[in-house]
Amino acid sequence: MDLGIKNKRVVITGGSRGIGAEIARHFAKEGCRLSLIARNRKNLESMMDEVGGAREGHDFLDLDLRGRNTPNKAVNKLLSKHESIDIVVHNVGGGLGVKNPLAEAKDWYEVWKFNVGIAIEMNRVLIPPMKKKRWGRIIHISSISAVTGGTMIKPYGGAPAYSCAKAYLNMYTKVIGRELAKDNVIVSAVMPGTILSKGKHWDKMRKKNPEMVEKYLEQYHAIERFGRAEEIAPFVLVLASEYSTFAAGSILPVDGGIL
Repeated sequence: MDLGIKNKRVVITGGSRGIGAEIARHFAKEGCRLSLIARNRKNLESMMDEVGGAREGHDFLDLDLRGRNTPNKAVNKLLSKHESIDIVVHNVGGGLGVKNPLAEAKDWYEVWKFNVGIAIEMNRVLIPPMKKKRWGRIIHISSISAVTGGTMIKPYGGAPAYSCAKAYLNMYTKVIGRELAKDNVIVSAVMPGTILSKGKHWDKMRKKNPEMVEKYLEQYHAIERFGRAEEIAPFVLVLASEYSTFAAGSILPVDGGIL
């Protein structure tokens, strides 16, 4: 299937590992030009080596998007270097270790900023040029926790601030998607279920307490296993393609039949 995105410039935040890196690989295979943003320069350089680097038109910015005004600076730097940004995948996010539902408001805000605020700041700069040329795709990587609220049953834990931030991200996607639909700037979101990523929470728990993890998967996942990053990336590509024209504001769950 020809997705109609060859040579499109794609910005991916959190694009150096996990789901972001897998999304980057899929876009590179489609002949897209990547601009990856992440904190770890070593991981970014490794990704560049893998996909062909500058030779194939790819580049990266190694910075922490949580810094003050950093999202605006990053986008303006990319726009000064490239003629246009066609596709954006907002993949950066996480719970930042905030698990207490009675945490201070500033902690909730930091989680919100990480998962939503960065995307809002970047979109403010990126959307006007997309509207002008009447073509753009913005995909937010949300989470099924936005719907389920996360698993609160001990000992699995939960992430209330993260779940609420992703719920906000979903509604932001819906509202902005409606506003931009007539301009052929398609804004959407994907809600992955529990994905196994190297070095992340469930990868550590699998090694620390495999019996607990097995029980968790049996109780909460119809498919009885974790998801893989490569099972998420193809859905992002379709939403970024010429075939997504009726998907304005769509929020797609890809969760392995979570219970």
